[in-house]
Amino acid sequence: MNKALTLGLLVATALALALRCPHLARRPMHNDEAVNAMKFGELWEHGLYKYDPNEHHGPSLFYATLAVARLTSSPDFEHLTEVKLRLIPVIFAIGLLALLPLIADGLGRASAVWAAIFTAVSPAMVFYSRYYIHEMLLVFFSLLALAAGWRYWHSRKLGWALLAGAALGLMHATKETFVVTLAAAIVALCLNQIWNCRLDASAAPRRCPRVNLRHLTAALGIWLVVWAALFSSLFTNLAGLADSFRTYSPWLSRVGGESPHLHSWNFYLRRLLWFHAAKGPIWSEALILVLALIGALAAFRRKGLADANASFVRFLALYTFALTAAYCFIPYKTPWCLLSFWHGMILLAGVGAVVVTRAVPAFLMSRSTLNWPVPLRCTLTLVVLLGTAHLAWQASVLSVPYAADRRNPYVYAQTSPNILKLVGLVEALAEIHPQGRQMLIKVIAPENDYWPLPWYLRGFKQVGWWAEAPADPFAPVMIVSSKLHAGLDERKTHQMPEIFELRPQEFFELYVQLDLWRAYLEKKAR
Repeated sequence: MNKALTLGLLVATALALALRCPHLARRPMHNDEAVNAMKFGELWEHGLYKYDPNEHHGPSLFYATLAVARLTSSPDFEHLTEVKLRLIPVIFAIGLLALLPLIADGLGRASAVWAAIFTAVSPAMVFYSRYYIHEMLLVFFSLLALAAGWRYWHSRKLGWALLAGAALGLMHATKETFVVTLAAAIVALCLNQIWNCRLDASAAPRRCPRVNLRHLTAALGIWLVVWAALFSSLFTNLAGLADSFRTYSPWLSRVGGESPHLHSWNFYLRRLLWFHAAKGPIWSEALILVLALIGALAAFRRKGLADANASFVRFLALYTFALTAAYCFIPYKTPWCLLSFWHGMILLAGVGAVVVTRAVPAFLMSRSTLNWPVPLRCTLTLVVLLGTAHLAWQASVLSVPYAADRRNPYVYAQTSPNILKLVGLVEALAEIHPQGRQMLIKVIAPENDYWPLPWYLRGFKQVGWWAEAPADPFAPVMIVSSKLHAGLDERKTHQMPEIFELRPQEFFELYVQLDLWRAYLEKKAR
């Protein structure tokens, strides 16, 4: 590997780690993170995993966590921390940088370095690589499939075809939306081949390559093996195979039905390009989009690409724009889904950065021999570097001080930090109660709105969960949704010391047995 490329990737990796690793536990667990954590807990402690076609996405996140947990001698589930879990997406985020050498001859070596830096500092990439959800794994496996496919395109070696098939199987086992990525890639491949074979007048005449059916069959076989192994819970739940197809029925019904996650077409772009909440800073990653458009235009014009492969960059542009259009068109939107197309933009931005800083004459002029004035090239390079530094600053601020702030464009239905106060109070009450962590706790909330409390209360041995008030709702400690208007302190047997915000506009009342509350206050007063 080229020394400059190696050095650039090492710098990008150090920067990526510096932005992703600090204070991983500071932000409270999001609902989705807590659900994923509890599902992993079943696998970790009991060896049980069963794919749910209605919720929770695919199994790859849980098996990846299991592999890391076993390799690192993780503690029992009760003592597993947020940091341990969130290191999983961090690992896959760093893995994106490790894959770039496989496509460096397609992007160009300098472009690959820029792409690595933009991957390292993109606020969206940084913020969601600190989330224990499936999205970063999907992006990683998508790039792995693309890179293996590119290597196979050049070498026609069976090994690369098998790796591409395995990557597709892992995409399939990660999240149902992999079909959107796959469809965008197929459309881009077909359009790019048409362009290469018929429309690219500046390129030498060429014949469209023929497909090796033996290699294609082998790749599909590996895809099926990975799919079958993971969805069947390592061949212990064969119903999971059918469920992996049945899942599209509930997901499609959500897309077309009533949901709090239905948003306008520009939902993602508003968060990425210009986001300004009241009394908050202005956030923007517009630099990446501008450079991506420049890189795409250079590929279609075949000008200013330096050592990049025009066909590869053109495919990447078609793929990224198709994926962006698809995600904007689908009304069901959660902000982390933007990572799939935004990573494509980041790769194109690497090409655009080279066009702007090194190859502007060839990009703008028909004669590539014209020399661009050195001061202007230095100025353009400085502008890109300052913009990159600004992205890194945004990533740092959004990921720590603004990690749970509603003025953050990537915060979505985020658990309030107030929950940590609630959990701390319950822990303190358990220390006083004669039964300790065997103390009975009842949590009552409609529609399972109590998440992520199961994660935070996992160390307690007697916790009951209800969607509506049971016949006997009383216990030493009750945590009750304010939607139920429970009024459980009216009997004068319990005290309601405080109301806690679990999520935006989702409030919970804490009820404590009077004797227990008095004992807590006495201990606190000492």
